[in-house]
Amino acid sequence: MTSVKIDLPIMYADHHVVEVRRILLEVPGVEAVDASSAFRVVKIEYDPNKTSEDALKQVLDANGYLGDLQVPLESGKPAVGSNGATYFRHTAAYEAVGTVISFGQEIPASGRPLWPCPGMGSAPTMDEGEPDHG
Repeated sequence: MTSVKIDLPIMYADHHVVEVRRILLEVPGVEAVDASSAFRVVKIEYDPNKTSEDALKQVLDANGYLGDLQVPLESGKPAVGSNGATYFRHTAAYEAVGTVISFGQEIPASGRPLWPCPGMGSAPTMDEGEPDHG
């Protein structure tokens, strides 16, 4: 049995821990996964005859967990709402809420979460139904 620790800067919340464990435990040869969102690190115990550290890193990278956390910056340009009011904050919204923002600003949905969050996409519409998690 071989053990490796990998830093995951994108794993900043507990739902990431659940997703990272799920992803890694599906890899043949992975025996145990200990992940911490507090320390942003995962420890993986695996059989080196069935997988490798490089293969595990490729799986994590393909799912968006390696690399730096990309945080959107405000543009500093004023936005003009449908009522003609000027707002000085730009933001984005989930597709599920469309153009509704609590302070009355209309922002078109971009089809992505506000923060880059691996394992979390846009909410399905009622026509698309619930995603299959089984």
